[in-house]
Amino acid sequence: MTFGACARIRLGAVTHNFQAIRNRAPGCRAMAVIKGNAYGHGMLACAGALAEADAFAIARLSEARTLREAGVDKPLVMLGGVFSRADLELAVSLEVSPCIHSDEHVRWLESRDGPGLPVWVKVDTGMNRLGFRLEDAPGAISRLQNCDSVSDVKVMTHFANADNPSDETTRVQIERFKDLIDGFPGDVSVANSAGLFGWANELREFETIIDAGRLWIRPGIALYGVSPIPGRSAAELGLKAAMQFEARLILVKPVLAGEHVGYGGTWRSGQDSTLGIVAVGYGDGYTRYIPGGTPVIVNGRRVPVVGIISMDLTVVDLGPDATDRAGDPVILWGDGLPVESVAEYAGTVPYQLVTGVTHREQAIFEK
Repeated sequence: MTFGACARIRLGAVTHNFQAIRNRAPGCRAMAVIKGNAYGHGMLACAGALAEADAFAIARLSEARTLREAGVDKPLVMLGGVFSRADLELAVSLEVSPCIHSDEHVRWLESRDGPGLPVWVKVDTGMNRLGFRLEDAPGAISRLQNCDSVSDVKVMTHFANADNPSDETTRVQIERFKDLIDGFPGDVSVANSAGLFGWANELREFETIIDAGRLWIRPGIALYGVSPIPGRSAAELGLKAAMQFEARLILVKPVLAGEHVGYGGTWRSGQDSTLGIVAVGYGDGYTRYIPGGTPVIVNGRRVPVVGIISMDLTVVDLGPDATDRAGDPVILWGDGLPVESVAEYAGTVPYQLVTGVTHREQAIFEK
């Protein structure tokens, strides 16, 4: 038994969430996003749990290499595209479909010899991040369709505000994308997790494309049982949390009224009480920006973090009548304490918390 913090990953929950997502988008093909170590959940293990996906989406060629060396032969899509001609050739050798989002990418493809590869053209419909501007996209698509080193051209866009169902930005992006792909014969993709749960009705506007088997969904965070819609829990969306982040108490000790705790003495005990020292800190991904008062669960009850998070240690106030002992488990997020709730205390998004787990201790994978 280790006292260090570790992530307990329930792979059965990942499979459940994938099926729940597919049920929301019948007839669509699914590109499961496993970049960033599957949002901190273990890329290779989650690839196995997502065996029914039609493709995997990644962000780095190093991720592609890891998957291929492990024997994963499913189609891979590199969302951020390549960064050099050398990277393009590596993508070809790893059988990765890169996203094409600049004129430079098109020129690299037009000037290369060798086998054709499928590509995804990324179009900027309002995110103002990666992607061709709407006025430039038709020309880029046409050039790629006529490029000898390209075997198939698909088109995608990315929603900027889909996590806010009352924001009309997503509707505008959908209309812009529909106008762009009018008459386009290939596969297209629009919806990330937030798009699937916040704008499912609008996706039905692509009915003809769905019926032809040409619409792809791109679920990411929802695969791992984290709600992509603020204010709505994962359970409300039919999702099961896949990660429980846990540690153990390594010391239980008294604290007197008026005594300070931690770096800078930022917390002062208002009464005689009992402190629990937990073997977790920002070196494990329990970020230093988690403030005092953030709950953890010890022996079935919530107790607050006190003081500043250290690299390896966190202090909690167990209360004056505590009977907890060194070795007792501590849930930082998971059963009874959703990561979405912890993220609210930390003033961040749950994506950052789960992807930030450093796995200093090997994750525990369960079915």
